[in-house]
Amino acid sequence: MLIHTNEKPHQCNTCEKRFSRRGRLKKHYLTHSGEKSRLRDVCEKWFWSSADLKQHMVTHYNEKLHQCHICEKRFTCTGSLKTHLITHTNENPHRCDVCEKRFARAGHLKIHLKTHTNDKPYRCDICDKSFAHGGSLKIHMLIHTDEKPHKCGVCEKNFAQVGHLKKHMWIHTYEKPYRCIVCEKRFSENGVLKRHMVTHTQEKPYRCYVCNKRFAHSGYLKTHMLIYSNEKPHRCDTQIHTH
Repeated sequence: MLIHTNEKPHQCNTCEKRFSRRGRLKKHYLTHSGEKSRLRDVCEKWFWSSADLKQHMVTHYNEKLHQCHICEKRFTCTGSLKTHLITHTNENPHRCDVCEKRFARAGHLKIHLKTHTNDKPYRCDICDKSFAHGGSLKIHMLIHTDEKPHKCGVCEKNFAQVGHLKKHMWIHTYEKPYRCIVCEKRFSENGVLKRHMVTHTQEKPYRCYVCNKRFAHSGYLKTHMLIYSNEKPHRCDTQIHTH
């Protein structure tokens, strides 16, 4: 009932902060005393509560106790499982207040917000290109090193990003996780599904800035733009000899 009444009867004697449960107050007292209640035997990391310790212990043993009932994928903690389940429901609860674009994870929204602020603190020392977060910089560095650390166990093809390897594996497993909600046709890539959805919505988001003609796909627009540029990118290399 305290959830509905928002009542917090337990008050800290030091900072007068209030809590709804006595257990949370006891945990809060540790922040004033500087005392941490648990010690991890492997990495000697300290934790405020036994629950945090148990969750941390899983990272050492790589134990994945929580399984998705839809695709049977396993996770180390319930939080990761809950986040994963959103991928099956196509639910995007996190909305950008600037462009109203929605995301399944709060972390993805935080990364997206940097596109509006143009904040790119991570800079490549080789080509001076900047990125919004460190993960993008690490992936970018593989371009300079030509490193492809992720190897397919079936055909031994190598990839620079683990995400590209996962998508590649669908070629071998014939897995198509992305389903059209209109005709239930399935696709192996989300990008292909998005292009397919245009056939149902008749949407044409790509506009020619010269004649204002609109197209359903960016590839169609690029081909159309060649008309105004007089560019002919495809050259026939076959030589015809006449006598």
